[in-house]
Amino acid sequence: MAQISWEGFPEGAYPTRELLKYVPQLSLAERDRRWRETRSRMAAAGIDALVLVGNDCFFGMGTVNLRYLTQVGSVFGGYALFFADDEPIVWNSNQPQMQRPTNPYLGTQEWVTDIRKNDGVATVASELRARGLERGSIGLAPFSSTLVTIPLILQAEMDELSRELPNARLTDAGSILQDLRLIKSAEEVGLLSKASEIARKAVDAMIETAKPGMTEAQVYAEMLKAQLVNGAEPSVFNLISSGPIDHKDSEIWHLLHGAEQPASPNLRPLSKGDVVITEFHTNYGGYLAATEFSVCVGQKAPEKLKDIWKACVETLDATLEAMKPGRTVGEVWKAVRKPVEKAGMDFVELGFHGHGMASPEFPTVVHRPEMGGPRSMCGEGIEDVEIQEGMVFGNNIDVYDPNWKMDVGCMYGDMVVVGPKGARPLVHVPRELVETS
Repeated sequence: MAQISWEGFPEGAYPTRELLKYVPQLSLAERDRRWRETRSRMAAAGIDALVLVGNDCFFGMGTVNLRYLTQVGSVFGGYALFFADDEPIVWNSNQPQMQRPTNPYLGTQEWVTDIRKNDGVATVASELRARGLERGSIGLAPFSSTLVTIPLILQAEMDELSRELPNARLTDAGSILQDLRLIKSAEEVGLLSKASEIARKAVDAMIETAKPGMTEAQVYAEMLKAQLVNGAEPSVFNLISSGPIDHKDSEIWHLLHGAEQPASPNLRPLSKGDVVITEFHTNYGGYLAATEFSVCVGQKAPEKLKDIWKACVETLDATLEAMKPGRTVGEVWKAVRKPVEKAGMDFVELGFHGHGMASPEFPTVVHRPEMGGPRSMCGEGIEDVEIQEGMVFGNNIDVYDPNWKMDVGCMYGDMVVVGPKGARPLVHVPRELVETS
């Protein structure tokens, strides 16, 4: 463990280890596995060092690659150098007060010990030159995903690296870490399981709070509270919407999919006959549990809404049945959509996507190509990708009946992990349509 260097502390003082008992930990064996496999891929690609780039983009997922190899994922962002044959260096937060009397991440993880103040890309380049890598092959590994297809690195950062390292070969190496994150280890599934356990508590808080007179904001707040008090990290990824099931034909409500901030949450009081729908993430130790759920407020749900809910539950069951090792993504998504097609209904999202430290991860299919949006989200070109043991998926089941209402539906979804014989749910969302009083 790195020593504290500030004057006034006795020789040999070190950051407290007390917090290690209260912050989710991944073992040194898990660290060594990741480092070994990363270095193997670096060697195959002829890469001397990785520059890991972290920032606060896309609901905090911009730190994923940096955190995956170091367990340091500050919302302030930063950089890390991951070498083929030496310990990593992390540059975290450019504010000096955040380093006094020492960097807090020296007391919350055991993977890395060299954590420095972030003075920008030039400092990273200077370290590479000091190690004789000014003419080396440097892999850049900022965050990117199925949805965020352009690597999240600023042009100014790229320009500065190019100026500071004019003779280096800068290459895109983000795919190395995306590939490594595809199959989850037993420890990763353990963190995802804990995240899912907390997610179910958030669902229960939603059910308890979504009653007449309560606001959408109060529902949101209680869901967030349920996560925080049970050990989850703060996450504002809660796409929530609410409104009346029966309303004027001349009004269009956003009740097919939740809305993002600042369109939600709002201070409109819930009323009898409303529906509340949500898609949210629960972050435990950097791992995200995906959950979708719907609640009918203050009265019995209309039979048409119950029919939609029934199709949603059948879709989740079809997912668990179809998602077996060796099946292709195309085979699974066709099976997943059969219950909705058989019922004569339609969807805005109906499929699944990889889940772990980010969302959506590869492979992903959630809508039809003709619906528009990124091609990466409709499964194009990945029909023959095989499902493998250790993959984890979030389900997107957002269904409506176009013969009833074009702006009202149900959101429903669990997170599933693929085992040797099939998939099993982790959140265990209720199977009955909840009707609060």
